[in-house]
Amino acid sequence: MSKPMYSNYLLAVCCALAALGCHSKNETPPDASGRELPVQLVPNLGNAAESYFSPDGKSLICNAKREGDQVFHTYTVTLDGRDIRKINDLGADACSFYFPGGDRLIFTSTRDNLQLPPGDWSDPQDYPTGAELYTCNLDGSGLVRLTNNEYYEAEVSLSPDGEWVLFARQIDGRMDLWRMRPDGSEQFRITHTDEWQEGGAFYLPDNETILYRAWKRSDEGRRGLPMTIFTIKHDGSGGRQVTHDEGTNWAPYPAPDGKHFVFVKVLPPHNYEIFMMNLDTGAQTRLTYSDAFDGFPSISPDGRTMSFSSSRDAAPGERKLMLYTMDISSLAVR
Repeated sequence: MSKPMYSNYLLAVCCALAALGCHSKNETPPDASGRELPVQLVPNLGNAAESYFSPDGKSLICNAKREGDQVFHTYTVTLDGRDIRKINDLGADACSFYFPGGDRLIFTSTRDNLQLPPGDWSDPQDYPTGAELYTCNLDGSGLVRLTNNEYYEAEVSLSPDGEWVLFARQIDGRMDLWRMRPDGSEQFRITHTDEWQEGGAFYLPDNETILYRAWKRSDEGRRGLPMTIFTIKHDGSGGRQVTHDEGTNWAPYPAPDGKHFVFVKVLPPHNYEIFMMNLDTGAQTRLTYSDAFDGFPSISPDGRTMSFSSSRDAAPGERKLMLYTMDISSLAVR
């Protein structure tokens, strides 16, 4: 996932990724009634997407565009929607994540590069070169800038032990995975591919294996952008292709059991749905059943809840996503 956001940042979901998906041969047959596991709206937040759980599973960090916001900014919100905090209000924000200790946040922003062209979060050939990485306290104070260059640096997450920051960096139109220490030191390039554009990466619970998606540079510009999911060791060795169909396999996120992950498939004609896949067997299970967009899935640290973004309750013609949670405790991925 280049992590595009809906309406400016999120509009890319429908524009850049409108691909035709294919059912895997070993996919679990969908429930004939199309029933989902229990789903709840995260109330009061409004237009928001790409959320990730706090270590205690009680809050989410996300990108939202609320009343008065001209662009998407970083917010945190409790699952009941009662405590909403705006973390940054300068520039345009993208991906964000909690530190495993629960005491710090990390996010992407153009806040210190307002003099640079804003770019287009949805266009790999025009990503914002002013996108830098920052850490801060839970209320946005104690801001520390980790990167300082004119590259696109985003799609950020942390290893479960908090030792490594994982992110994507684009240099001269080429995207690769990088890691560094939480203070910005020891920067290390993980992937070195000319054709594949890697990003949207997360560590598995072993703190060594990385799950990510990639597309081919030669496919850029296609209405349906094929994407493939891979794993790799964080020293750059042991690369493995996980999905093998020609459709869009996007936005993977690992379960705490280290054996499963959730991700987005695009089903015909242009239906974004969330699936779960077993890394060992390749078996896939469909989790969402909606004609609307369903995407950006993540799983709580205890493996009982999945957060995702959906346009299922948007008014006709309205380009708006909201955050939801799904009870996946019955799937036993703790």
